[in-house]
Amino acid sequence: MSNDRMKKVPVREQDPKVRATNFEEVCLGYNKEEAVKEAQRCLNCKKPMCVSQCPVSINIPEFIEHVKKGELEEAAKVIAQSSALPAVCGRVCPQESQCEGKCVLGIKGEAVSIGKLERFVADFSRENNVDLSEKQPSTGKKVAVIGSGPAGLTCAGDLAKLGHDVTIFEALHEAGGVLVYGIPEFRLPKETVVKHEVENVKKLGVKIETNVIIGRTVTIDELVNEEGFDAVFIGSGAGLPKFMGIPGENLNGVFSANEFLTRNNLMKAFKEEYATPIKAGKKVAVVGGGNVAMDAARTALRLGAEVHIVYRRSESELPARVEEVHHAKEEGIIFDLLTNPVEIVADENGWVKGMKCVKMELGEPDASGRRRPVEISGSEFVIDVDTVIMSLGTSPNPLISSTTKGLEINKRKCIVAQEETGLTSREGVYAGGDAVTGAATVILAMGAGKKAANAIHEYLSK
Repeated sequence: MSNDRMKKVPVREQDPKVRATNFEEVCLGYNKEEAVKEAQRCLNCKKPMCVSQCPVSINIPEFIEHVKKGELEEAAKVIAQSSALPAVCGRVCPQESQCEGKCVLGIKGEAVSIGKLERFVADFSRENNVDLSEKQPSTGKKVAVIGSGPAGLTCAGDLAKLGHDVTIFEALHEAGGVLVYGIPEFRLPKETVVKHEVENVKKLGVKIETNVIIGRTVTIDELVNEEGFDAVFIGSGAGLPKFMGIPGENLNGVFSANEFLTRNNLMKAFKEEYATPIKAGKKVAVVGGGNVAMDAARTALRLGAEVHIVYRRSESELPARVEEVHHAKEEGIIFDLLTNPVEIVADENGWVKGMKCVKMELGEPDASGRRRPVEISGSEFVIDVDTVIMSLGTSPNPLISSTTKGLEINKRKCIVAQEETGLTSREGVYAGGDAVTGAATVILAMGAGKKAANAIHEYLSK
C-alpha cells in the first residue's frame, strides 16, 4: 500500500491568530479536488466496520465511492437515506471515536476523513439545491414531535418520509435546539448550515410550531386526546444546567455555560447590531473539560477575554474531542489542569473577583474508568477572575415528566425509554436523545430519533 494512502488529505483552517478574533467557521473544509483525492483512499471494505459504528448507519463506502467518481448528487442521496443533518454531523460528530475509529486504514496509518467528506457532500447539495424530498404516499396518521433538536428533527424527517403527518413543537422562537442555542457559530454556522437542514426537513412536509412549551402551552395528554395525534416523540433535550454547590455560585459574574452560550449563539450577543447583553469580563475561568466547556471558553476568548479552563483531572482525561482541545490551545486558551474550585470570591459589591481552588492528584479509577481526582491538602490558592462559567453538564427539564401522567423517569430526572425503540411507560409515547440519556452527543440523539421513528411507524402500521 502506498505511503500516500496512509495519510489523510489535510483540511484547510483559519489561522489561529485570525480566528481567535472572529466568529467565522474555523474549519474551511475540502474543495472538490481534495475531496476526490481523500475519497480515493477508501478501501471499500467488504465488511465495512465504519458503518457499524455510525449511530444512523449511513452507507459510508457507497457515498464515498460516488465521491471518488465525482458523482456528488448521488453521494448526497445515499447520505440522505440515513441522515437528515449531514452538514451538521460532518462538522460536530466525534467521528474519531465512531466511524473513523473503526476505519481499517487507521490501524497502521490515518483513517479516511469520513466526516470531512460528509460535510463536503452536504455543502455541495446545499449550494446546488439537490432535491432530497422524496417520500411515500400519505398514511393519514398524525405524529407530534416535541423539540426541534437533532433527535426531534431526525425522528420527524424519517416519519415524514414514511408518509406520516408530522408536527414539531419547539419551546424557543427558532428551530434547531442545541444546534442553534448551544454550539457556537465558529463550529456550526447557523444561517447557512443549520437553517438549511431545518428547511430540508420542512420540505418533507413537516410543520414546525415555535414558542410552544409542552407542559405549559399544551400538555401531551391534550395533544393525544384533543388534537388527535396518534403518537408522540419526546426529544426535548437536556437544558437544565448543573452547578457544583460551592459558596459564591450566586454572585454576579457567574454563568452556566448553557446561559452564556445561549445568549451568544441563539440571541446573537456577539453581533454589534443585537442588543443581547453578555458579560465576558477581562479574565474568565471556565470550569469543566467537555466539548461545552471548550465552546464556552473559545466564545469568551473571541469576546476579548483571557480564558482559563479549570479541570480537576489531567489532559488525558479531558472528555472533550481532541480536535476541540487542540483548537482551544492554538487559540491561546490556558489549561489549569488537576485544579478544582472550592469557592467563588466576591468583591464588596457582590461581583466575582476570584476563585479559590485546590490542586488535585489522580488516585484509583472510579466507575467511569477514569482515575479519581484526590485533593492535595494545603494546596489552596486563588485565581484572579471576574467571570466564572460553570460547564458541568446538564439534565432534562422536569416540566414534561411532571405534567404527563404515567410517564416514568429515573433518579436522574431522565425519561425511562427502551433502548431499541424509545418506547416509554406510556403507550404511543416515545422518547430519545438527551431527555433520555442526559447530556450526550448530537449523533447519539439522532440515532435515538431514528430508532424511535422506525418503532412509531411499526406501531402506526398495526
